[in-house]
Amino acid sequence: MTDPNLSELLDLALEAARRAGALLRDGRPADLGVAATKSSPIDVVTEMDIAAEKLITGFLTERRPQDGFLGEEGASAEGSSGIRWVIDPLDGTVNYLYGLPTWAVSIAAERDGERVVGVVEAPMRRETYQAVLGGGAYAKGGAYGEGATLRCRPAPPLDQALVSTGFNYVGHVRAHQADVAQKLIPRLRDIRRSGSAAVDLCDVAAGRLDGYYERGLHPWDLAAGDLIAREAGARTGGRPGLPADGDLTVAATPGVFEPLQGLLEELGAWHD
Repeated sequence: MTDPNLSELLDLALEAARRAGALLRDGRPADLGVAATKSSPIDVVTEMDIAAEKLITGFLTERRPQDGFLGEEGASAEGSSGIRWVIDPLDGTVNYLYGLPTWAVSIAAERDGERVVGVVEAPMRRETYQAVLGGGAYAKGGAYGEGATLRCRPAPPLDQALVSTGFNYVGHVRAHQADVAQKLIPRLRDIRRSGSAAVDLCDVAAGRLDGYYERGLHPWDLAAGDLIAREAGARTGGRPGLPADGDLTVAATPGVFEPLQGLLEELGAWHD
């Protein structure tokens, strides 16, 4: 990595994610409950989501006061530096609420609208994933020890691909997604559902999945993980010819990407 500005942004993202991850892991109250709901009664926010976002934005603002923010729990500022931080302080809130281990802190930096840095901290795995645009993807901790380069898996035939997905919190959207998954399962090795888009995207990068798709993601859900997956050699996108967005996000090893994307288009995965 030769760009000193990107090195600074990466270091800040790593430290902010580490601090937020420690807060969430070590500060989770025994009586944790729902603080608010969003799109539906099962789309929840906890006090820890809010606390983690405040920690991240406070840390970054102190060090780079001219930067902008877009955060899941309401952080929003235009900034004047050309840098915007896209933050999901707790991706996998329902898992966290129930004491399940698959959740993460996701922080990305955009420069003039282009994602240039991505960090995903998965505290219960004790793993940190990171990428810089054009600089590859790496992980450390957990299975990766002091650090390792991430590469997606060699592509299997689609019917031997292990693919993950997620489900929306709005009832009629969930019903449609379940119908798509039912039709998809016989044409794959199997489907997994982790409950964290950020973790799924990093698992594609790490070769733990052959592919991942989901409808209804927000920028903070995918910003860091999308960059990490691409820098690990995966392809990402949305509907054919379009980038990953709220209609559809697809990430997969290159030989699986187009067959999976085409099948999802055939099944109408992006609409009811």
